[in-house]
Amino acid sequence: MKGNCQEPTGSTGVHRRPLAFNPKEAQTVPSTIALVDDDSNLLTSVSMSLEAEGFKVETYSDPTEALESILRRPVDLAILDIKMPGLDGVELLARLRQRSDLPVIFLTSKVDEMDEVFGLRMGADDYITKPFSQRLLLERIRAVLRRRGPSSVTAGEDGEILRRDEMVLDTGRHMCTWKGLPVNLTVTEFLLVLALARRPGHVKSRDQLIDAAYGEHIYVDDRTVDSHVKRLRKKFREVDPEFAQIETLYGVGYRFRAT
Repeated sequence: MKGNCQEPTGSTGVHRRPLAFNPKEAQTVPSTIALVDDDSNLLTSVSMSLEAEGFKVETYSDPTEALESILRRPVDLAILDIKMPGLDGVELLARLRQRSDLPVIFLTSKVDEMDEVFGLRMGADDYITKPFSQRLLLERIRAVLRRRGPSSVTAGEDGEILRRDEMVLDTGRHMCTWKGLPVNLTVTEFLLVLALARRPGHVKSRDQLIDAAYGEHIYVDDRTVDSHVKRLRKKFREVDPEFAQIETLYGVGYRFRAT
């Protein structure tokens, strides 16, 4: 899949918010990024842009080589093109998820809607549509790395422990349990369930959940939240088939059921 980088155009159902751009911010977040795409021009332009902002970038045109390298030398974030010959981005993500909870951003075109949704359900943290601006990609990377922060807190450091019904959320260790059993959540999923559980019984709109999980300066489609919530329910039901705490209020949003 080929694509040039340019300023994004508007599309129906996408939340547009002003982008806060801070070149110094890259210095305060994990800096190694794996960029996987079969477009050599994109690899060159994006890697140059990210390196100029202080990131270390490892580029791969061969997804199989990328998989082997990432598993051998873990990075802080991976950016994967969905459509690649041989091992595509969705399959690459599936294989990574067998061994790692590495944050992943998908690169996709508008015609890849089903692949995009499928990828989010498999555990991608975000996606960006080609063509895109370098500035927008930088903001997405920084947002995902900021959200990743709580998972790196050591066991000896304090963090909030939130208990709701049979669920326990440990923000310091980025851990979730239901009825004493672990529920393996991505960064985005953890932040979404945390936002819902903080005020059980209160409805959170999709906009509010987008702000909780992505921040106020990121473009996100409503469909993205719905995909994450669907995956959340699936993960909890793998632990407890009767799980029904996350309720949908059609046309309004979601809530964590009060008990």
